[in-house]
Amino acid sequence: MEGWQGVLLLCALTFRLSSGEATRNDDGLDLVGFLRNVFQGLLVRDRPDFQMNSPRELRGHEGPAVTVPTKDEAVRRDAGGTPGPEVLTKDGRVRGVRVEKAHVFYGVRYADPPVGAYRWKPPRPVSPWPGVYDASFPRAACMQVCSGPVAECPRAVSEDCLYLNIFVPLDVNFDPPVRTLLPVMVWIHGGDFIAGSASKPLYDGRFISNFTNTVVVSLEYRLGAFGFLLSGKDPHASALGNYGLQDQQAALLWVQQNIAAFGGDPSKVTIFGESAGAQSVSLHLMIQSSKPLFQQAVLQSLPFSIPLKTRHDALRLGKEFAKQTNCSVSDVVCLLSLAPQAVLDAQMKTSSRLVNPFRFLEVFETWGPYIDGDLIKEQAVTAFLKGHWQKEKLVLLGTTSEEGVLFVYGVFKKPVSAVESTVYITAIFKQHALRILHKYLPLYRDADRRGMLAQIVTDYIFLCPSRRAARAGTAAGSGVWMYVFDHVPADRRVWSGLTFCYQHACHGAELPFLFNSASVANFTFSPPEKLLSNRMLCYWGAFAHAGNPSSRAQQTAFCREQRLPPWPRYADTSGWLLMNLTVHSHAQAGTRNQICDFWDKLGIYG
Repeated sequence: MEGWQGVLLLCALTFRLSSGEATRNDDGLDLVGFLRNVFQGLLVRDRPDFQMNSPRELRGHEGPAVTVPTKDEAVRRDAGGTPGPEVLTKDGRVRGVRVEKAHVFYGVRYADPPVGAYRWKPPRPVSPWPGVYDASFPRAACMQVCSGPVAECPRAVSEDCLYLNIFVPLDVNFDPPVRTLLPVMVWIHGGDFIAGSASKPLYDGRFISNFTNTVVVSLEYRLGAFGFLLSGKDPHASALGNYGLQDQQAALLWVQQNIAAFGGDPSKVTIFGESAGAQSVSLHLMIQSSKPLFQQAVLQSLPFSIPLKTRHDALRLGKEFAKQTNCSVSDVVCLLSLAPQAVLDAQMKTSSRLVNPFRFLEVFETWGPYIDGDLIKEQAVTAFLKGHWQKEKLVLLGTTSEEGVLFVYGVFKKPVSAVESTVYITAIFKQHALRILHKYLPLYRDADRRGMLAQIVTDYIFLCPSRRAARAGTAAGSGVWMYVFDHVPADRRVWSGLTFCYQHACHGAELPFLFNSASVANFTFSPPEKLLSNRMLCYWGAFAHAGNPSSRAQQTAFCREQRLPPWPRYADTSGWLLMNLTVHSHAQAGTRNQICDFWDKLGIYG
């Protein structure tokens, strides 16, 4: 069965499926079950994929999950580190470490531990400490199961994880008062809200800090069920969810109150993040209580079209979670008594089940923020299109050119036929499937349609809604700059470790360049790639300093030497030019404008 006959039949099947009339086709294919299995593979995005050797490391939900590092076990970033400066914060003295390129203060506590009775409570202000706090080594990452395709797993995880790292240029004089305050860049890591860590070597902030003359902060926040469980409405007897976002707010407030002691300017804070980190940034741009905590934002590979859960669906997820623990969803005492490992086990079992089997895109993000009516009032893409965000703030946003490759080829290990691809497209887009297939099928003649599916993911989830939001922001008078990262390393041993990304600029491909961490990513920069990395560092730094990635204001001598190609503001008066970040970076018009016009007219983002 090929062509439109198959398309029409499969559309009819999906209509029957969505109406509850049928769940199997004539060949006995369980469409709901099949799609559940397919999309479950996407839950591993942004998770690490390294083999581990130490028995104290996390091996998966069936192995030892809760590990707490001691100072002797901590992985120091630079073996040549020497005792660094002492800084007086409002909570006590902190001593960092001096390493190559920067002073670093690792694992500074920004809130009290969310443990025991405080497991599912908002973060609490950090308690002052006596003596000098040792900030010479990273602390544990937040609770997570470590499996899947990205960088390395945390050496240790714990519920006691509300820490941040601070990177300061070596030439900063900490003797009070600090006379010249530097812009601050706060990194929010990705990981699908279930994995990741601020202390990944991939996110080494020393290079951005040193080369751009900024103070860089990276923060941990609660993940998975620990950070986002909703079990009811009563704040005294229920988990209310969105704690991970509240943790981020607490860290940003700590920055406002303390960063000046580290040489950072609290009135000049840029928040930036990738993937789920970019989602977090977009939500802070919508959340009124976050407004005074930062001044501008960078959004890297924001999956705009992945819908946040409604309260109803988040509560259904919470009930399923409780069921897996043998607790009643209303019995908070029972839930709080669970060992951290039991919470992780229940989280993983719940993640394998669709909360709403007819809203398939939700399985991209089983755990994460939901629309609670308080912090979050609507879908992010809706807020940006309607102007319900902090439009006075400057924004830099962009995507990689082939975001979808990582997801599609990670799930489909074998070729996908035209008929099979039609099943997936029809199940996801329902009444819009015919128009989408009519648009894409003629462009892809290969028998294997994974390339087509990957492009649909790139266009619908990442590129086109970002373009639509940028144009809406520009129309409202906002300052917006757009980019596409379009480079594949000459050394094909690409950092993701996934063979199907060897020839593509996949999701997250810009990170080793932005953080100058190619060695961690398992490849070596060629001279042109080193220039690309340097220029990206300087673009992001110029944005932090002056609100314009092309600005030469207060650039370091290092950045002046890079001769940055001009990056025009994204506007109709400039022809909607964006920056193509590759070894020959240049401003260009969007290469997929006709496709994005098509998605804009469909009007189905979010």
